[in-house]
Parts: sequence; C-alpha cells; structure tokens
Amino acid sequence: MFADAGPPIVLMAIGLVLWLAVTATVSGISIQMVGVILFVLGAIWLVVEMLQAASLGRGRRAAVYEEPVVYEEPVVYRDRIR
Repeated sequence: MFADAGPPIVLMAIGLVLWLAVTATVSGISIQMVGVILFVLGAIWLVVEMLQAASLGRGRRAAVYEEPVVYEEPVVYRDRIR
C-alpha cells in the first residue's frame, strides 16, 4: 500500500521557497517564519502518511471469497393472444 505523499511534499516545497528564496517583507508577518512553519508541517504530515501506510500494510488483509457464477436460462414468454 502506498502513502499519498504528494500534498506533504508540495507543502514542504512551498515552505522552502518562502523560507529560503523570498526576500520580500510584509509588516507584521515574517515570510521566512511562515516558510519554516509550512516546511515543518509538511515534514510532520509526510511522516504521519508513511507511518499510516506502514501500519495498514501489515496484518490486515482482506479475505477474498470466490463464489460460483450461476447462469440462468432466459425465460421466454409466449403471447396468449390468438
């Protein structure tokens, strides 16, 4: 079973861009700190996804039961109108 790692990696990439590449300033908000927070949240999210994928892969397997296929003959109705 595979983990859905796409969204956490995207969040980490956005966080790294804000942290390391953006030099713009906004009054009252540190863009670099927002980038660090997004990167850390993305990393935590990725670890949680991997742990869930590892735990779902062990032990819990669905049982597959094969049932015989029954084919029925088509019923033909004759008109009783003469």
